[in-house]
Amino acid sequence: MRLHDRNWMQIRDYLKHDDRVVLPIGSTEQHGYLSLGTDAILAERVAVEAAEPLGIPVLPALPFGMTPYLAAYPGSMTLRMSTYIEVIRDLLDCLHLQGFRRIAIVNGHGGNSPVTGLVREWLAEPREERVEVLFHNWWNAPRTAATASQFDPDQMHGAWVENFPWTRLVGVEIPTEPIPVLDRELLGRLSRDEMLQIAPDGSHGGPYQRSDEDMAVVWAAGVAEVREQLENGWLK
Repeated sequence: MRLHDRNWMQIRDYLKHDDRVVLPIGSTEQHGYLSLGTDAILAERVAVEAAEPLGIPVLPALPFGMTPYLAAYPGSMTLRMSTYIEVIRDLLDCLHLQGFRRIAIVNGHGGNSPVTGLVREWLAEPREERVEVLFHNWWNAPRTAATASQFDPDQMHGAWVENFPWTRLVGVEIPTEPIPVLDRELLGRLSRDEMLQIAPDGSHGGPYQRSDEDMAVVWAAGVAEVREQLENGWLK
């Protein structure tokens, strides 16, 4: 259930019988011909669909992340690592204060992965009651990535693997022919201006799209894997 579809008293009552909550985190950044909100859209949607049968509340996706290498593309917003770490820390503190003891962070943006260091630091702090935090990159979790690889081993930024009906934009025509795949190691060494030069339309290569039938299979795997984490990924 979406947190925004409940009032505070309903969440208070929920906490009397369950202590799980989901925090989706994403980014606002260029995704080629797809929505600038792709990472946040996907993180929140996969979390909501996974959590719905379990009755677990899902916070609205944190829409901004760390994406300095894409900052030259207009509309791409990035936070400093120090800022982002403190935002996540504040959210974890607030959830703990209110009684949540099992917090699942569902991540939709690779640039946010350094937050795992903060999570370990936060968990190491002494508390009277045990708290667990799961950090789950939904798109490259083992079964989801394996499912996508059945269709194409190249799963690049702004390309087919992020092209779902809910990340496309009305009136935007997406190219049908694939483009050469960019070298991942090279991409990790570029400045923001060099990134814009090497990927002028934002895609990092490969096909721009696959059939909705193929994407439904990938999506189902992602939802199932998140749900498995919410059900069985806890130590207690």
